[in-house]
Amino acid sequence: MSEERVRRALLFMPGDDLHKISKGAELGVDSIIMDLEDGVALNRKIDARQNVFQALLTLNFGRTERLIRINAVQSGLAADDIAETIKARPDGYVVPKVETEDDLRFVIQSVMDFEQTLGYPIGGTKILAIIESARGVINLPEIANEGSPLVALIFGAEDLAGDIGAVRTREGKEVAYARSAVVLHAAAYDLEAIDTPFVNLTDLDGLKTETLDAMRMGYTGKLAIHPNQIQPIVDIFTPAPEEIAAAQRLIAAYEAHQASGTGVFAYEGRMVDAPMIRAAQRVLGRAKASGKI
Repeated sequence: MSEERVRRALLFMPGDDLHKISKGAELGVDSIIMDLEDGVALNRKIDARQNVFQALLTLNFGRTERLIRINAVQSGLAADDIAETIKARPDGYVVPKVETEDDLRFVIQSVMDFEQTLGYPIGGTKILAIIESARGVINLPEIANEGSPLVALIFGAEDLAGDIGAVRTREGKEVAYARSAVVLHAAAYDLEAIDTPFVNLTDLDGLKTETLDAMRMGYTGKLAIHPNQIQPIVDIFTPAPEEIAAAQRLIAAYEAHQASGTGVFAYEGRMVDAPMIRAAQRVLGRAKASGKI
């Protein structure tokens, strides 16, 4: 990934509740997403914008990334969401229901226009796009290829299931194709891939199982909708000490064989080639981003 920032757990907080945002700012989570969309009633949208603006100006978020989920471009509210909050310098915007590259381009251009007008670094405000509709999945090649400041694709299973008329199950077979497509396109365009939230707040075993599946698929993080979900997600997306040590040994053996002119080689009973080395390098990349090395 092109950035050093780690996004293992991204916690949603309702934008119209300053108390909850304040509590979230104290958790030390990788990213907080202050929500102006689904978490806010229609008659509270203006209040939520003002609330998020004040939160950004007055709260100490520490190392936590400060993101805002705006309303969908199709809603007609996105432009005002950006205009009313960007002067408080959020770290980025999360764009829901991205269905075409034009949706994403509208937000990126709006943000960049404000950056230029306000004298901020152009492209400094990061963009994360949620893919949660059939059209969004079908148009992933164009969306993912939009370029900087897009840094991540987020998979939204609940809205997608509603869009295609599927019934959500714990196994997730009904959204498996789309979940795979999002992580595949993120990898192809050097973007982070953030997995859908786990909506059963009392089923921590289910959360761990789904998060582990996401990590093994290639996802780099997962959305959280309750503080109790943060630590299980972080633990799974942070390489364990034994994983780090094994990756370091493999890389050292690879470098030694490269120096001696050997390509493919046997290591601990297995043949090692380039894909295994890339996997080890990804483990070390995750460990570095997590502060473990």
